[in-house]
Amino acid sequence: MVPPSSSMDPSPPPSWFTPKRLLIIFCVINMINYVDRGAIASNGVNGSSETCDDKGICRSGSGIQGEFDLTNFQDGLLSSAFMVGLLVASPIFASLAKSYNPFRLIGVGLSVWTLSVAGCASAFSFWFIAICRMLVGVGEASFISLAAPFIDDNAPVSQKTAWLAMFYMCIPTGIALGYVYGGYVGGYFHWRYAFWGEALLMLPFAVFGFLVKPLQLKGFSPVESKKALASVETVSSVTDVADSKASKLDGRMLVGGDGIIGDELSKTSKSESIHNILNQLSRFAKDMKVLLVDKVYVVNVFGYIAYNFVIGAYSYWGPKAGYNIYHMKSADMLFGGVTIVCGILGTISGGFILDRMGATISNAFILLSGATFLGAISCFSAFCLRSLYGFIVLFAVGELLVFATQAPVNYVCLHCVRPSLRPLSMAISTVSIHIFGDVPSSPLVGILQDHINNWRDTALILTSILFLAAGIWFIGVFLHAVDKSNDGSQPVSTPRITSRKPLLDGNVDESLCEV
Repeated sequence: MVPPSSSMDPSPPPSWFTPKRLLIIFCVINMINYVDRGAIASNGVNGSSETCDDKGICRSGSGIQGEFDLTNFQDGLLSSAFMVGLLVASPIFASLAKSYNPFRLIGVGLSVWTLSVAGCASAFSFWFIAICRMLVGVGEASFISLAAPFIDDNAPVSQKTAWLAMFYMCIPTGIALGYVYGGYVGGYFHWRYAFWGEALLMLPFAVFGFLVKPLQLKGFSPVESKKALASVETVSSVTDVADSKASKLDGRMLVGGDGIIGDELSKTSKSESIHNILNQLSRFAKDMKVLLVDKVYVVNVFGYIAYNFVIGAYSYWGPKAGYNIYHMKSADMLFGGVTIVCGILGTISGGFILDRMGATISNAFILLSGATFLGAISCFSAFCLRSLYGFIVLFAVGELLVFATQAPVNYVCLHCVRPSLRPLSMAISTVSIHIFGDVPSSPLVGILQDHINNWRDTALILTSILFLAAGIWFIGVFLHAVDKSNDGSQPVSTPRITSRKPLLDGNVDESLCEV
């Protein structure tokens, strides 16, 4: 008989761990990740293509666009290439979290990210750097799917949204710092050095993910217990088969027993591997069905897609649009500075406001729809003004309101599903907002600008989509929403073994018996 509670005993936290230390580490990693997003969009790194005036005098291009002679469409594709890796890898990492320790998976992802960014620094063609950007998405996939559930598990109950706000504050702040960082490094040195710097900054965290004792995620049983149980089941089943064959061999077990066991072990291992893969695919399909029939989750993600369509295009084309509309001498620095201040204040304010209102899913939808609607009015009005100073004031107010949505929208993703579905919930949300949001928005805005050749009109058309996002989230206010974050909080474990024959005439491994 197997003790029923042994697989449920929580392991003590590692010595390096405190909740605040974990939050700081994840915030720094998230910041570096989004510095890369801002840097590749900056005028210093992204650059400009070669231009010629009416007299035939040409000015050479600069940055990535100038070195590889890219069109605006190709340039937009480059910013979205990471989504290919993100789309493929996010669901995979979310599913693997049920079989492997999520903290180790983050270490794997950060290693891929570091190597890929170093590849961008040494790119020799458009397609090489595009492939490297795809692999950057693979590295990012592990972190974005698993970091938020770790933070949600370890944050104080009364400050969960505020802690999420601090984490997601790193998105606008990182992009803004990327504008400044890319503009400075690309302008004074070379665009390749910007990528080398990012790779060096991320390298210690990739190593950290492998060397330290990992944390366990709520809703999942310890990986060691699963492996031990699987070993007991596999070896016991092989022994049963061997015993059965031995009984038919009239005492020849002493001569051929080892060969029989070896044969059966090999066959069983192959069948177990196939069985495990099929089980994971079946479990993934069932989990996806649960997400897709959840009205609260679907409405939240649809609103997030429309919102991210605008924000993604802002982050990539913003400096270039500002330079052309208002003739800003240092568009990277100005957009970066405004986004840093408004991103920090707006994101943190959104988290604290929801905690004060009462952190519920319905209140989150109220805050999402209201802040987005008011932010859309401010940003739309800003692009209508001719004055640079008037534009800066109204656009800053708009960004302040729009960034207040970051913590509430992710709070809904984490709390409208049971704990074991949180990594997949975050993965599918992230994949959706990119593949339907900022991935198509950058090249589509590039095509629109190529067609109408007026940055002000392009910006106004783009900003109007924020009203759609506000309307979708407003629907969520009227949905019946239940917080499922504590449902099924017991770890997911493999079935217990109630009776087995002794292994090899009583020589049973003690560690397996304890399991």
